[in-house]
Amino acid sequence: MIYCSDRLNVNKQTRRDSVPLLSVDIFEPEYSWITKARTETMLLRNRAVFARGLRICSTHVMKGSVVDAARPISDMSEFRKVFSNAKHIAIITGAGVSAESGVPTFRGENEKWRKWLSQDLATPEAFSRTPSRVWEFYHYRREMALNKKPSAAHLAIAECEARLRKQGRSVVVITQSIDDLHRQAGSKHVLKVHGNLMETRCVSCGHVTVNRRSPICPALKDKGSPDPDVADAQIPVDKLPRCGESDCRGLLRPNVVFFGETLDSHILTKVEKEMETCDLCLVVGTSSIVYPAAMFGPQIASRGVPVAEFNMQITPKSEYFTYHFQGPCGTTLPPALAPHESEVI
Repeated sequence: MIYCSDRLNVNKQTRRDSVPLLSVDIFEPEYSWITKARTETMLLRNRAVFARGLRICSTHVMKGSVVDAARPISDMSEFRKVFSNAKHIAIITGAGVSAESGVPTFRGENEKWRKWLSQDLATPEAFSRTPSRVWEFYHYRREMALNKKPSAAHLAIAECEARLRKQGRSVVVITQSIDDLHRQAGSKHVLKVHGNLMETRCVSCGHVTVNRRSPICPALKDKGSPDPDVADAQIPVDKLPRCGESDCRGLLRPNVVFFGETLDSHILTKVEKEMETCDLCLVVGTSSIVYPAAMFGPQIASRGVPVAEFNMQITPKSEYFTYHFQGPCGTTLPPALAPHESEVI
């Protein structure tokens, strides 16, 4: 089992405790296929670790092409035959789907807000030390998301779900995105593993509520610019978003899963059920470096279920999948999910 190290973005307390987090396959390029397979098998069998669901991020990203022996197929006609026979489809989506709506992925050129990496701000320690700065960061993200419309990929997924439902088939969206664009597109069966940016949770009483106010509080109006030359607003804690429950007035936080926090066990239980019953899986617009979501696709593939990846580039998990379709999700996904000639409408 791999213990967390400085290559994993988790909180310092977790590192000090040396807790075995995830048997993650953060492979170096020179690792053999056998080593990878053994490590992946260990990961997939470790259900107790999966149930724990600690959110961590690998800083190692595979670049280049996968090895020839494991190269996935890019034959859309073959994928469409499999799609036409699938009864229960799981679609795992990441930030790349929303990027085509104009929502920053906070990877690559957008990985910094001001001078901080997003994963350094999205931690319980950062929120405890500098709640004003973290709220500015999330206020910026909220305002960005509130002004965006669903992408072609969002719409294709929602249309597919509605169409197949009439045929007695099912589509579930398992998303790492914390925006609300899947819902806006019309998707009904959505499991949000990293929480919801449009919800708040009180740190005192735990009350969760939908909150789409803009700005979320007067003190954050016109705050949150990502410009590295902009100074922190240093908003007093009592002026930050506060709980509306009677006799509480506790500090609110975004109802999202910070790095180093545990994912909602109820959501993970539902995700695991979908992973065990689906007969086709699509992995769309995700870099496959944030765990435990990064192992969802490989775990499904380990059952012999076809998995198709739709992404701008090869990812650390591409070699485990049956299909890989490279390019913008808004271009590759709609024809993949369009009505098949065998469908009875």
